[in-house]
This record gives sequence, C-alpha cells and structure tokens, in this order.
Amino acid sequence: MSETPSETPAKPIVAQAAPYPVAVEAGKTYWWCVCGRSAKQPFCDGAHKGTGLAPQRYDAEASRTLYFCGCKATAKSPLCDGSHNRL
Repeated sequence: MSETPSETPAKPIVAQAAPYPVAVEAGKTYWWCVCGRSAKQPFCDGAHKGTGLAPQRYDAEASRTLYFCGCKATAKSPLCDGSHNRL
C-alpha cells in the first residue's frame, strides 16, 4: 500500500488525542493510518490518496493488546509513546 509522494506530503491530522487499544493476532499484518484521515482508525482505509502520505505496515509477532497512536505524532510509530499528552 505505498504510493509515490507528491511534491510535499501533507501534514498528518490528529485522529484522536489518545491511543487506540487493539487486540492484534500473531502473524497478521496491519496497516496503520499515518495521515489521520481514515474513517477506520487506527487503520488505513485509503483516505490518504493524494496527500503524499502512505500507511505504515505492522506485522504482529504475538497475539496481545497494543496501543496504536491516534494523534499521529508518536516517535515510535505505529505505537503510542504518549506524544498526545504534549499536544
């Protein structure tokens, strides 16, 4: 799900100022929404088209609950690092 970025990528928008808890399954691939425009947060629905942004792949190594970033400002993408507390 990658695309060639346009001249300057758009800035991500805050989908929510909190993480999304997700029960991931081992061996499954997830596509985290980088742009913040997806209606299926925290995952991609293709709403990034034309923004120069593309979703980030996450391959689950174990079945467990993870906290995917909702503010799109994390330094540990796609997982929350608490950046939403500084917005």
